[in-house]
Amino acid sequence: MRTLLVRGMLGAIAFMAAPVEAQTHRLSLNVGAFSLQGEDTRIDDDVVVENLGLFAFTVDDFRGGSVGAEWLVETGDFLEVGVGVGFYRKTVLSVYNDFVNDDGTEIPQDFKLRVTPITASIRFFPFSLEQPVQPYGGVGIGFFNWRYSEVGEFIDFNTFDVFRDRFVASGNDAGLVYLAGIRFQMNERFGIGGEVRYQGVTGVVGIDHGFLDERIDLGGLTSSLTVSIGF
Repeated sequence: MRTLLVRGMLGAIAFMAAPVEAQTHRLSLNVGAFSLQGEDTRIDDDVVVENLGLFAFTVDDFRGGSVGAEWLVETGDFLEVGVGVGFYRKTVLSVYNDFVNDDGTEIPQDFKLRVTPITASIRFFPFSLEQPVQPYGGVGIGFFNWRYSEVGEFIDFNTFDVFRDRFVASGNDAGLVYLAGIRFQMNERFGIGGEVRYQGVTGVVGIDHGFLDERIDLGGLTSSLTVSIGF
């Protein structure tokens, strides 16, 4: 599966780099918010879900700002291909649900997640790219560079001593991307719009690295406002 994703991404990049007559190129900039998918749809061995039983936070706390840029190329009246990069980072503050220090103070932790996706996608425009209002849907593949850490004070449940530590995991994993949006072409060069994008990808954090479960579900939804500039 990963081999097919790699080949597909390289094929899209090679197509965009080739000189093709009468292609319209666009730089699309986006700003919005990324939300991890909810507790009920996450994978079984997800560290975030496992942590919910011990620490005082919610999955929604990981909702945070995202930014990105994409280079788009028309491949006819109804299709557009693109490659892009994005960035998301969020720190969630937490404490233990049911435990405090001997002096009654909380035992705090920071859960930090960063995701940088590099994607290749193809969009279909049912009413053609010649229209001023351009709804579209699409699918893509992505490589997701990510880093997840848990930093702060923790309890050794064998001795009930409180200690300070940090647990860090990172990786580069491939996954599918699905998107839908609408673009309003203001003139020949400028357009504005909105887009929603779902990514499906997981990474390994590792129980042997001190985490409470083996993997992390990085799937979720990005909602963005977009501005495009044609060339």
